[in-house]
Amino acid sequence: MTTMTEASVREFKMPDVGEGLTEAEILKWYVQVGDTVTDGQVVCEVETAKAAVELPIPYDGVVRALHFPEGTTVDVGTAIIAVAAPGAAPAEAEVPAQAAPAAEPQQAEEAEPQGRQPVLVGYGVSTSATKRRPRKGPEVAVPQAGTALQSELNGHGGQAAAPAPAAPAPAAPAPAAPVSKERPLAKPPVRKLAKDLGVDLSTVIPSGPDGIITREDVHAAAPATAAPQAPGPVVAQPAPQPAPAPAQSYDSARETRVPVKGVRKATAAAMVGSAFTAPHVTEFVTVDVTRTMRLVEELKQDKEFAGLRVNPLLLIAKALLVAIKRNPDVNASWDEANQEIVLKHYVNLGIAAATPRGLIVPNIKDAHAKTLPQLAESLGELVSTAREGRTSPSAMQGGTVTITNVGVFGVDTGTPILNPGESAILAVGAIKLQPWVHKGKVKPRQVTTLALSFDHRLVDGELGSKVLADVAAILEQPKRLISWA
Repeated sequence: MTTMTEASVREFKMPDVGEGLTEAEILKWYVQVGDTVTDGQVVCEVETAKAAVELPIPYDGVVRALHFPEGTTVDVGTAIIAVAAPGAAPAEAEVPAQAAPAAEPQQAEEAEPQGRQPVLVGYGVSTSATKRRPRKGPEVAVPQAGTALQSELNGHGGQAAAPAPAAPAPAAPAPAAPVSKERPLAKPPVRKLAKDLGVDLSTVIPSGPDGIITREDVHAAAPATAAPQAPGPVVAQPAPQPAPAPAQSYDSARETRVPVKGVRKATAAAMVGSAFTAPHVTEFVTVDVTRTMRLVEELKQDKEFAGLRVNPLLLIAKALLVAIKRNPDVNASWDEANQEIVLKHYVNLGIAAATPRGLIVPNIKDAHAKTLPQLAESLGELVSTAREGRTSPSAMQGGTVTITNVGVFGVDTGTPILNPGESAILAVGAIKLQPWVHKGKVKPRQVTTLALSFDHRLVDGELGSKVLADVAAILEQPKRLISWA
């Protein structure tokens, strides 16, 4: 019966929904245990470091188990949902044990033999009674990870006996055996912190939702667990102990800590990498855009733009594309491995968008080849998709230059940081009515300030200045869109 049950239950693993992504957070489950699913049905929404994505399941059946609750970060390749084939006999003990996320510690114990990732809580359908060794330091964790991954990749039945050599191990860490039955709930960064501080997670009292151990819990437990360590580590551990002190003095009544993950985490890492890898130079120009604003109003009445989003950003984007056409060397990237400049004969125009999940930069593919109405349509779709949180990872890859419109927040301008892998980024400030010398007289005119940041390895001061000057000239005299295009 065990063999029949295992054969009739299929595990759907977390796929790599981007390019080379290693983990994703489960945002929402659309199914529950006992629901019937069909091939292609969306079962959950996950957030990667690039975007939120809905995952369809590739086969029919009945949901037997949801291995992780919402809010859990799961490694790519880890089983997240078990589906029984249509007509398969229900498992009497498995469904009740896995029906509710709140019972997850118990689930982890009952399905412990299942091969799985070593840093996340999960379980499957294997009925082997093999027990995991208690975690007590890096020496135990390393062989355990190898065994778990091998079981995950090679199947359940054939590897049931693989953990057997670990049976004698409890003799050494015997004191930890009673608390290792239920694997502590903690995310990968927290497990790494515990490992670095020498903290046994099985001894930590969790304070997070659903019994999840937080960084603060590990810091709080660090002084108490430092004493039992071996003589060698005890001498080395006191040095880093003062570092966690600020976390212990955290004023929960007046301060809030927000975990950095998903898009925000990826953005932070990318911006730090860009700022300290590419030598940034930023130039500024203030320009009279009164004629451009008049053209925007005229285009709104043009039947060719009926139903399309027409705003100053449309003409600014077109002006930048024309400037790149006149100065093609600005559209490039730096190949560090080969020490080469890669000139690109296409423009994937990025538009920075602020979303509830953080800053993202989707791009319009081959923007250089689009007519003005086509560019307006692409901009409208890009903005709408970003606001709905449905931007796909592919839409944020392959950008060459970017526009960031800080003017929508009433800001005059800024010094934007390059999107990694790109050569330039144009910041557009607020368009305001200001006194301006026009035809020898001071008049109220629509004025804005542009800022162009560029990678000085790719773009020298002359080239950067020409590009920025061309954008400004087009916005001051929009008829140049015809004469220069």
